[in-house]
Amino acid sequence: MAKHPSLAAVVQRLEDRGLRVTAPRLSVLAAAAAGAEDQFSAEDIESRLPQVGRATIFRTLKLLVEMDVFCRVLLDDGNLRYRWSRRGHHHHLICDSCGAIEDFTGCDVTTLMQDLARRTGFTARGHWLEVYGRCAACHSRAAVSQ
Repeated sequence: MAKHPSLAAVVQRLEDRGLRVTAPRLSVLAAAAAGAEDQFSAEDIESRLPQVGRATIFRTLKLLVEMDVFCRVLLDDGNLRYRWSRRGHHHHLICDSCGAIEDFTGCDVTTLMQDLARRTGFTARGHWLEVYGRCAACHSRAAVSQ
């Protein structure tokens, strides 16, 4: 299975939403697709595309997150990274040791959100959950070295 959708598929999704397929948008997509790493920052894209303005890169990334092409990952150190989104609403397990990120979908916070709404009058429109710890491989390596 491909690591990310084809650029043609993303272009089609943009067109289906009535959005323009601009050269900067295509450049951001191509730069993200060309990167060998699983995750990237806006600064990574910016360094690959000095001809594209910083604001354009951030607007494009925001749009592509809203379209579920990319997802955002907030690292434990506060840095924001992006990944190709592999499914709809999901969350991340983030390894503190090696930086691996694994998606998970099982997140039933409905009861919590209803309780918060009842107690505070706050109406939530969404949530974002990152879980930090150690992946199985790093946990095994640590156990062997002890």
